[in-house]
Amino acid sequence: MQKLTLNQSLQQRLSPQQIQFIKLLQIPTAELEQRIEEELEINPALEEGKDFEEKSEADDSYDDFEDNSGDDFSDYDSLDSLDYHDGMDVKEYINQDDYSGYKMYGDGWDDDRETSPVISTNTLSESLVQQLGFLKLNERDTVIGEQLIGSIEDDGYIRRPVRSICNDLAFGQNIYASEDEVEHVLYKIQKFEPAGIAARDLQECLLIQLKRMNCQTETCINAIRIIENYFEEFTKKHFDTIQRKLNTENDSLKESVLLITRLNPKPGNVENGDSAAAYLMPDFIVTNNNGKMDIVLNSRNAPELRVSRSFSDMLDTYDKSDKQNKHIKETVTFVKQKLDAAKWFIDAIKQRQQTLLRTMEAIVKYQQEFFWDGDETKLRPMILKDIAEQIEMDISTISRVANSKSVQTDFGIYPLKYFFSEGIATDSGEDASSREVKNILKELIESEPKHAPLSDDKLEKQLKKRGYNIARRTVAKYREQLNIPVARLRKQL
Repeated sequence: MQKLTLNQSLQQRLSPQQIQFIKLLQIPTAELEQRIEEELEINPALEEGKDFEEKSEADDSYDDFEDNSGDDFSDYDSLDSLDYHDGMDVKEYINQDDYSGYKMYGDGWDDDRETSPVISTNTLSESLVQQLGFLKLNERDTVIGEQLIGSIEDDGYIRRPVRSICNDLAFGQNIYASEDEVEHVLYKIQKFEPAGIAARDLQECLLIQLKRMNCQTETCINAIRIIENYFEEFTKKHFDTIQRKLNTENDSLKESVLLITRLNPKPGNVENGDSAAAYLMPDFIVTNNNGKMDIVLNSRNAPELRVSRSFSDMLDTYDKSDKQNKHIKETVTFVKQKLDAAKWFIDAIKQRQQTLLRTMEAIVKYQQEFFWDGDETKLRPMILKDIAEQIEMDISTISRVANSKSVQTDFGIYPLKYFFSEGIATDSGEDASSREVKNILKELIESEPKHAPLSDDKLEKQLKKRGYNIARRTVAKYREQLNIPVARLRKQL
């Protein structure tokens, strides 16, 4: 027998204004400009420029008007009192459209923005198809060649088996070609530029480049023999074994290895580079002004926005009209919604500025010794909770600020995440930043003998001699985070 039950629960949901603030808080400065441009396009009640005092009559009519067709947010003042917690219901947040900005940075004209000529470049595929046309192949081989070019990945390799390419030709082009026939065309494509293109693995890629040199010196001949016959030993840096099998001198082997290491392991990246170089736009600027730390937001983080006076006057005019008229009431509702959205957006931008500044001030205060002289060894262990407690905000808010944000200092540009690190216990009883330990680990590896690199166990002992009590697995983790290979792969002749 079914029973009807009534349960009462208390849930906390994010309001549309909170969602808007969260999204604005977590985007970097470069995307903020695009987001503001988008909002200016979709909301005619929002304008650029300094704010001005609204007419008292317009304000009164704005507050007195009662919109019965939807939610009334006229009681909303600002976002200053809002806080965010990880335990909130974020369904509404997830379901919202992602306003990442559909306009590209270069859209529109800006007199203050420096312009550069647009460079037209061919893609890798277009370049290879053009070179294929120079061969003057028959129609069948041309289709096979185009199929092979279409199978080349971004780094320049063909990793799809030849048998599978034959099947693609049969099902897609109605061409039944043997593997030998496809490989015959493949070898022609491998002679294209850039050197090493259309190789099926790294070994073949390096061989193509070495043979393209058409060099008959001992250095080139040994380099080809190393890749052809001793590639596995070369990848594992077993140079003693290679030298013994080649029966060559140490200096000669070193020249051959140096020649190989200068080859391009990813030939496809040569043609796929962007024509415009990317650059990092800092969100904060911290300078040492005669012993005082000046912290300012990037000017693009603090745009001057205002509510349109014409829309406020329009609301005043329509409100004095016949409210019983359906068309007038719909117009007033539309105008009021746009005014509400403009006010919320401006408040969210202001709240974003305040939150960013408070967070950056707390970071500078916590890591003050670093900002004096830029010495990385003076960085203190710091986690998100430390800053959250200092400015009395939630950890999730600090995480959103630290994500994708950067600061320009007198010593360079650093991501905010750079200043957050765990603590490592030392013999003196104090905590050292993991960043400090990584720097010392990097120094130890750079100063190690190249013919006999230090293993993780030896690095662990060296760090303990300096007073840092960390385990070997931690040394391995830090080494991997620094993109430093194991001792065997660091060995040099």
